Amino acid sequence: MTAPSSLTRLGRRWPNVVILMTISAMMFALIFLVWQTLEAERAEREQSRQTASILGELRNVHMATLNAETGQRGFFLTLDRRYLEPYRLGREQLYPALGRLEALMAGQSTARQAELLDQIDALSRAKFAEMSQSVELIEQNRLMDARRAVLTDEGHEVMERLRRSIREMESIEQQLLRQQNLATTRVEARILPLLAMLILLLLFAIVFGARLVSRAARAEAEAAQASLVVEARDRADLLARELNHRVKNLFAVILAIVQMSARDRPEAREVTESIARRIRALLTAHEVSQGELDRPVASLSALVETTLAPYRSSAKTAHIAGPPVTLPAKAVTPLGLVLHELTTNAVKYGAWAKEGEIAISWDVNESGGIRFVWREHVALPAGEGGAGPATTGFGSQLMTSAARQLSGSVERRFLDDGIEVVIEFPHEAAA
Repeated sequence: MTAPSSLTRLGRRWPNVVILMTISAMMFALIFLVWQTLEAERAEREQSRQTASILGELRNVHMATLNAETGQRGFFLTLDRRYLEPYRLGREQLYPALGRLEALMAGQSTARQAELLDQIDALSRAKFAEMSQSVELIEQNRLMDARRAVLTDEGHEVMERLRRSIREMESIEQQLLRQQNLATTRVEARILPLLAMLILLLLFAIVFGARLVSRAARAEAEAAQASLVVEARDRADLLARELNHRVKNLFAVILAIVQMSARDRPEAREVTESIARRIRALLTAHEVSQGELDRPVASLSALVETTLAPYRSSAKTAHIAGPPVTLPAKAVTPLGLVLHELTTNAVKYGAWAKEGEIAISWDVNESGGIRFVWREHVALPAGEGGAGPATTGFGSQLMTSAARQLSGSVERRFLDDGIEVVIEFPHEAAA
């Protein structure tokens, strides 16, 4: 019995285990995605700072070169040394900016970025070398040589190549930042559906948990109710046993009164003994209706067996046959009295007094009524059978009264080989 109950409990708990495991898995998945999102946002912030710093240094390189070129051209055209101040300031700003740019991109640049960084370094240095040469020529009053150096396309071409390299570097950095933004967006987009599913699953778990709590509360209430029912049943059984004990004591007192009343009057002994036997029959019927003698409560077969038991022997045989029939308590007493009367008559005057036998049978007809047949078989001398008593005695009146209590009928037939008594009562009397 232990294994099936364990399997049953496991089968009932299996949905709870599945839901708990699903919620746990989704919680871990959500935590993992949150961690990924945080990492993606951190990488995006880092990339934004990196891109902003690189773009700033590229602007510094471009502005330093452009300012230096503007100062160099102004000094060439006016020979005013005040124009050399932007040139010198740009030259001072260029090399630190190139150093910071190289430090920012160290180990994090793509192959194209590394190539562009080398080009920017080389072109900016070449541009400053070209401007430095023209400034030296002007300071040496070699204006024609300086003019020829300035009017060549070499400086212009270097500046254009530098601008293109800087623009491409800026474009690459902006593209990397956009890619990081897209990656962060994709990770964030995965969180929302999972979060919605988790919320729905949690709502389902709450509803399911509420049902489980309700079911557990109902089970506890039913268990408490069952306990109360068992307790009430025990009290009822105790009261029934006490009442049964008191009724049996009452029967014993009545029997004692009857027997004591005939002690000083021998002429009344036969009457008192008859009364005592009938009282004992009532006691027997009461015991059967209360489930005594280890027989089913109010069983027709138990009532017959109990009534015949005190007289039945190997010489006094009885054949009993019939389907299981359970009688209500109100039918047990009148039927028990009739059976006692028939048994007493059989012992005193009938089959068992003349070495005959008794056949008792009953069946349930189509309408559900009970047909009970008491048949005595005995070998009678010729001419003695078939004649009933000339007067109606107490036994006949008792059977007629019992039939009325059963809402049925009783019929006696005296045959050549004995007697037959047929009792019929409706199904209301046979529950």
